[in-house]
Amino acid sequence: MTIDIITVVPELLESPFNHSIMKRAREKGLLTVRTHNLRKWAINKHMQVDDYQFGGGAGMVMMPEPLANAINELQQDKKFDEIIYMTPDGVSFNQKTANLLSMKENILIICGHYKGIDERIRQTYVTREISIGDYVLSGGELAAAVVVDAIGRLLPGVLNDETSALFDSFQDNLLAPPVYTRPADFRGDKVPEVLLQGDPKKVEEWRHEQSLQRTKERRPDLLDEE
Repeated sequence: MTIDIITVVPELLESPFNHSIMKRAREKGLLTVRTHNLRKWAINKHMQVDDYQFGGGAGMVMMPEPLANAINELQQDKKFDEIIYMTPDGVSFNQKTANLLSMKENILIICGHYKGIDERIRQTYVTREISIGDYVLSGGELAAAVVVDAIGRLLPGVLNDETSALFDSFQDNLLAPPVYTRPADFRGDKVPEVLLQGDPKKVEEWRHEQSLQRTKERRPDLLDEE
């Protein structure tokens, strides 16, 4: 999979993809992440990519011409399956969307900044608008990193145990059950006996019951989606 990211602050994306699982995915050749500085397509010598919004009001808007030029040039190299705009007013990102996007080959992500991007770019080029929560960040870079991480870890061969992602929270509209490791007795607090008995069927039943209970307590809305 290849993910291209258009940003005005490419430095913000250097660290997230150079460590841990994302680094492993890139080193294995399973994921390619390329950042593109929008100022490369700036319209003047001052490297301008934003301007005042029509109608007045505080906040600058990312101009349509630099973005259009950037997208058009990148499209000459490949056809994008999705052109995603990271924006607080987008559709909330969830595991179902991550699963769907992980099956794509080429994705382009536009990181908003300032007051956002010109609406004409959204109408002409963008195929999907994503929000990672009901709050506003300084720009879309950190949100883009979240989306790339969620997608990248699902690619076959990225995780050491490929079945691991199948049991993550939200994969079946349930939160993950509690997990334990050694020692079996930590300062008098013991691991549930069922996990020590070696009966896979009973362990699976226990985990499902715990997942259901935890979901009812913490995210009952997930059960309403079934």
